[in-house]
Amino acid sequence: MAHPTQEIAGDERGTLLLFVEDQREALRRAATGLTAEQAASRPTASELSLAGLVKHAAEVELNWLRMAQQKPNEHRRAPEDWHEGFRLAEGETLESALAFWDTVKEETTGFIESVPSLDDDFPLPPAPWFPQDATVSMRWMLLHLVREFARHAGHADIIRETLDGTKAMG
Repeated sequence: MAHPTQEIAGDERGTLLLFVEDQREALRRAATGLTAEQAASRPTASELSLAGLVKHAAEVELNWLRMAQQKPNEHRRAPEDWHEGFRLAEGETLESALAFWDTVKEETTGFIESVPSLDDDFPLPPAPWFPQDATVSMRWMLLHLVREFARHAGHADIIRETLDGTKAMG
């Protein structure tokens, strides 16, 4: 994989996918090498765990992908169960969450590579946090994923440093 500081000449699609992947990888790196107990632990004042962040990021990516594809999301949660996306359920592991995310990543990449234009758009669902009848482009979705993953990669860095002193940047 190219490093995000490398220009991908004339290829906005490739550059955006690269930045999405870079932030995915930052989250994954924070969870690498931990025991199941460490990955599920919540060592900070927040309720977040590294395993929960990985699960959440995978589910968020799938949700945006399904909206862009204009297909139903087979993993959609009821609004009152949103918090369950931040913790492992019975039988789930960090490894299963990472494997699920791998399948979502491959599907997202394939879909984005297949759309005719990053200007293609899709409707946002009715929700209090979206403007009525709003649409967003594929480009916007990719930038939103970068923002989402970067925010949670920062959370993951803090959790990991709290757990064992490992620092993302040195």
